[in-house]
Parts: sequence; structure tokens; C-alpha cells
Amino acid sequence: MDLEAVRTFVAVAEAGQFQKAAADLSITQQAVSKRIAALERTLGVRLFTRAPRGTELTIDGQAFLPHARELLRVAERAGASVRPGRRPLRVDVIASRSAQSGLMRGFHRAHPDIDLDVVLLFDIETAVTAIRSGAIDASFRAVAAPGRPLPEDIASVRALDEPLQLLTGPAHALAGARSVTVAQLTGHRIWMPGIAPGTEWGAYYDDLVAEFGLTIEATGPNFGTDALLDTIADTPALATFIGEPTRLSWPADHGLRRIPVTDPTPVYPHSLLWHRDNPHPALATLRTHLAATTTGHDAAGTWTPGWVIPR
Repeated sequence: MDLEAVRTFVAVAEAGQFQKAAADLSITQQAVSKRIAALERTLGVRLFTRAPRGTELTIDGQAFLPHARELLRVAERAGASVRPGRRPLRVDVIASRSAQSGLMRGFHRAHPDIDLDVVLLFDIETAVTAIRSGAIDASFRAVAAPGRPLPEDIASVRALDEPLQLLTGPAHALAGARSVTVAQLTGHRIWMPGIAPGTEWGAYYDDLVAEFGLTIEATGPNFGTDALLDTIADTPALATFIGEPTRLSWPADHGLRRIPVTDPTPVYPHSLLWHRDNPHPALATLRTHLAATTTGHDAAGTWTPGWVIPR
């Protein structure tokens, strides 16, 4: 059904005259007549009859009018749901407990008037595809992994450098340390079952291993964060890495220790990705917020892989 014909029908019904409806719609009276005639052919009924002072709705026209108005309201809501500035800003983060999620919570506190949809996508290829299709407006990622440059239509800016900490159980050999150097981690088993081959975080930890001779194991199924924490708490031979801003909770009897890593401090680099032609006004507000609230990229005494795009 032609929505413009429906809109014209409602205008005529409210104006009571074809001529006034034409003026209200900024079209000719002939165009109004053609639209009404086409709508009547589609519906198979007469919608108006001539009256001394203009037009009147037939019984069928009276029955159709409330539905026509609802059709126009639905069409407006449908358009508003995807219209930049009217729909929520859709942003992808890797995990709900991640540092990027914390950034978005801070953005929401600073701009509570901006509607947000926060989604969780798996890897950078999935995120870039979603950005290019318009399914999301932006994504936090480490870019770009070796041999996989970003497409030219995707822009990025460094948003956050996340220092890594060592997480151990109470019986681990390093549990009592106030801090550890990267060199002290050599020979210790660092278990990270969430590392997936081909992902940007997989490339990051591959470079960390190659640079410092660490032992990072991704063996076994990934049963999630709670299972990881249970295992680290109960296994003296295992430790894991955790981001400093990442907020996790665990039972008090786990006795887990968060230990800063130094000399240098490995940092995981998060960048914000978006399509260069994305017109959503809240996207610019997000970038301005991140620029004002995050600092310290490539600070002295930190390490990131050579392929990381600088700010």
C-alpha cells in the first residue's frame, strides 16, 4: 500500500476538501485526485463522496480512517528507530565486565540523555562487518592485527591503554609480591582459556609471549570467568592476566591476589572504530568524551605490540 496515498487520504479527510489538502501537502489538486483514485482501486471501495461544501467520507472511508492514521504512526516510528539522532547509539564491547564496558558506563553517566545499546560481538572481523552494514555505530577493538589492516572506510582512534595485572591464588609462588616484573613471570604458567586463534587478543598475547618468553596456555574449554577464577584460586601452579580496570568479584575464601606487572607494564590497547560516513550525532559526543577522559597512551615503562596503531 502506497503510504503517500494513505497520507493524502488522511489529509483530505481532515481538510474536507481536495483543494485544501493539496495546499497542505504542497502538491497539486490533480495529484491529490490521482492518489485517492489509486488508493480506492487498491482497496476496491469508494472513500469519498462529493458534498455541497467539499467531500465527505463514505462508510468505507470512515472505517478506513483510524487504520490509515495508525499506518502513518507506525511508519513514523519505523523511520525514527533508525534515524541518526533518534535511535540509540549502538556500541560493541568485547565483554560486559571489560574495561570498554566501564568506559561506556562512564559515558552514560556523563550523558544520560543519550540512548545507548551496548552489544557484545566476538572478533574484529565481525565488528567491522557490523559497522560497515550499519548494524552498530562503533566498536572497541585492538587494531590492527598483523596482516589485517582496517578497511579505508573505517576510522579508529586510540581510546584506552589497559595495564595488565597478574591474578593468582593464595598458594601461588608470587602471591605475596606487591608487584612483579615481566622477567619474574618467566617459567610460570599463565592460563588464559579465552584466547582464540585469529582474534586480535590472540595476536596480542602471541606477541607478548614472543617478546618476553612467557608461558601462556589456552588449553581446555573456556567455561567463562567464574570457572577461570575458581581454577586459579585452587591451583597453585596457575596464574592469569587481568586488566587493571576490569572489575570482577569472587568469593572471599578464594583469596585471589591482583599483582601489578612492571618493567615494563604490558598494556592492552583499546581503540574505538567507526564508519567514516556515520552521521549519528552521539558518535561525535562519544569520541569527544573519550578524548577528554582517557590519557597515557604509550606511556614510559609500558609495552604494546609494534603493530598497534598509535593515537
